Amino acid sequence: MGAVIGEVLPLALGVAISPIPIIAAILMLLSPRARVTGVGFLLGWVLGILVASSIFTLLSASLTGGDGGPQPVVGVIQLVLGALLLLMAVRSWRGRPRDGEEPAMPAWMGAIDKMSLPMALGFGFLMSAVNPKNLLLAASAGLAIGSATSDAGSAAIAIAVFTVLAASTVAVPVIGYLVAADRLRGPLDSLRGWLASNNAVIMAVLLLVIGVSLVGKALGQF
Repeated sequence: MGAVIGEVLPLALGVAISPIPIIAAILMLLSPRARVTGVGFLLGWVLGILVASSIFTLLSASLTGGDGGPQPVVGVIQLVLGALLLLMAVRSWRGRPRDGEEPAMPAWMGAIDKMSLPMALGFGFLMSAVNPKNLLLAASAGLAIGSATSDAGSAAIAIAVFTVLAASTVAVPVIGYLVAADRLRGPLDSLRGWLASNNAVIMAVLLLVIGVSLVGKALGQF
């Protein structure tokens, strides 16, 4: 169990340190319907992580048998996932804003003020479960969990740990806002600006580290 959780920790960190979802959550908390959209986005975010990691865990267990030994099938899949993450790291680095340039933000951010609870919930789910980077990380986590254990209880605990850690950076500002909204508006706005400016660099470094780690683990499966 400890080894499995150790494998998914960096993958959960990869999901957690994702500037764009954190920025989206902060923008919702600074919007007129902060409590409704913020909570909806958080619930969708958690649900998406949970569903994606669970699906890939089940798929991995069915392909590998969960005996924990060297498995070429796991190695091939990890190699592909690692290569894709490395490509995304290069793309993110090349897309970083140059000196004096304003960072480009997704167009959908302009519609956050108009979101209802169902829209925020669905949006949070899509960002965590369908977003390519998060999908690759959830697939990597599911592969690690499903290939390392055949015990349903241990797998459920590992998925829960992955989900909680991956969702923590969105959960903290939302819960904090519900507790102390007035005191957090200023710090949240400052954090939003910093994340927007450094989004590309943060993601490039993070994806590079995780991609190299996955490639290394893949080679160990042969």
